[in-house]
Amino acid sequence: MLSRTSASLYWMGRYVERAENLARILEVGYRMSQMPVAKNEGIRNEWASSAVAAACETGLLDKHGEANLNTAISYIALDEDNPSSIHSCLKIARTNARAVRTALTSEMWECLNDTWMEFNGQWLKSLNKHNVLAFLDWVKTRTTLFRGAMSGTMLRDEAFAFINVGGFLERTDNTARILDVKFHVLLPQDQRIGGSIDYYQWATVLRSVSALGSYHWVYRDAIQPWKVAELLILKKEMPRSLVYTLSQVDRLLGDISQTHGQRYDCQRLAGKMFSELDYAKIEDIYQTGLHEYLDAFLARNNALGAEISENFHFYL
Repeated sequence: MLSRTSASLYWMGRYVERAENLARILEVGYRMSQMPVAKNEGIRNEWASSAVAAACETGLLDKHGEANLNTAISYIALDEDNPSSIHSCLKIARTNARAVRTALTSEMWECLNDTWMEFNGQWLKSLNKHNVLAFLDWVKTRTTLFRGAMSGTMLRDEAFAFINVGGFLERTDNTARILDVKFHVLLPQDQRIGGSIDYYQWATVLRSVSALGSYHWVYRDAIQPWKVAELLILKKEMPRSLVYTLSQVDRLLGDISQTHGQRYDCQRLAGKMFSELDYAKIEDIYQTGLHEYLDAFLARNNALGAEISENFHFYL
């Protein structure tokens, strides 16, 4: 497969996943902003935390001066000049899909094309604070439809592997960011971990990654921060956990390497990261410090993405 073809497939997979992840981050911010503020809690700004999780804080503040519902919608959802907005993600995903239409099934292309046309024709003009939840649900539904079309119609070949490597790598980054922002940024300084505000925030975080039901099924217990972290980092059964998503990146890179008849450095790095997670214990992670652990993990995940681009000679 040509490098430019594999690059388009990889970035298409990443940007479809990123659009959904941004919708999930904005939903967390919206639902947390609806929670009442206790008298002893102080000032709370979930939209600033959402901007941090979306890696958009600097750009949002430079352009709008403050983080609130309206500026978050404007910058994180609609701003074409923001390369990590939902607008940009859907546009870039469609552009890459158009460049490799022959590598996609008709169902996949039609889903992405229809998504962009509906966004550009309807949501770009009508999105506001009153219908933001409907929009975020729409984004999640459209990306789920795309993955369903891919899963149900596409050959399990090299093209399929590159799309999914991009998608799973992006999902890994998102899960780590949401966990890190909740633990390090979102909890007010004067709130005890395990307090009532903390409980509802963790529940909202679990909802944001579609894991609240899974948490109760696995633990059959009240929400506890260390169990949430264990579920989203170390549980292989959880499709958005770090260990699961990295296992898929490792497996797919192995499939690509087998097709090419050589082993790449990115596969070695992915395999090492997966193995360390596979044998890790949540007690050791907490002893290291959850924020410190996730911060280091995000740096390594970014390095893995750079290594993939270097090994296969493609860039955005």
